[in-house]
Amino acid sequence: MSTVYDCADPDSRAAGLTAATSALKSGRLVVLPTDTLYGLAVDAFDSSAVGSLLAAKRRGRDMPVPVLVGSWHTIDGLVFSVRPQARELIRAFWPGGLSLVVQQAPSLAWDLGDTRGTVMLRMPLHPVALELLREVGPLAVSSANVSGQPPAKTAAEARDQLGDQVGVYLDGGRSDHAVASTIVDLTADQPRILREGAVPVADIAEVLGMSQEALTGAVPR
Repeated sequence: MSTVYDCADPDSRAAGLTAATSALKSGRLVVLPTDTLYGLAVDAFDSSAVGSLLAAKRRGRDMPVPVLVGSWHTIDGLVFSVRPQARELIRAFWPGGLSLVVQQAPSLAWDLGDTRGTVMLRMPLHPVALELLREVGPLAVSSANVSGQPPAKTAAEARDQLGDQVGVYLDGGRSDHAVASTIVDLTADQPRILREGAVPVADIAEVLGMSQEALTGAVPR
């Protein structure tokens, strides 16, 4: 059985965060609100739980799970080498709707799927998500939906798709923006936009001192 906690009510929110923390530390799945869409979360360092997440989404290892972090500084322990460009983007857009693909630290004892030595990181701008991240640590989080189905904008939409496979649903209301994060690949010498989303390409280009065409691979007209 799963339980839904209304995070608009202080008592329910506190109980929900306690239940979610316990569930994550026990290897179970949790649905949580973020500043973009609802996410399906597990402890990033629990490989069995990551497997359960992929199974719940009916998704293969060829689509590895991104990781949410609760502070700027967490990235230092997860990344092989934090480039100046990554720090510039973090200062400008974290917490917020920007995901960074970076080379992960080789010593990390996690299995997020077929990552080929990379990991996608983001710090969400949502108080419930941040409180949970600071309590549990990095979370492997994917959109709270079955692959191929619409992403969930509410806890109810997530529950309709995932049901009792998830132990705890944290209901933070309807996602205000409901736009997926922008993804920037920082694994090569030149940053590259992999997906346009919540953060405009023009803003990223300005921070990096690059043209939008160079970031997106578009041919200038």
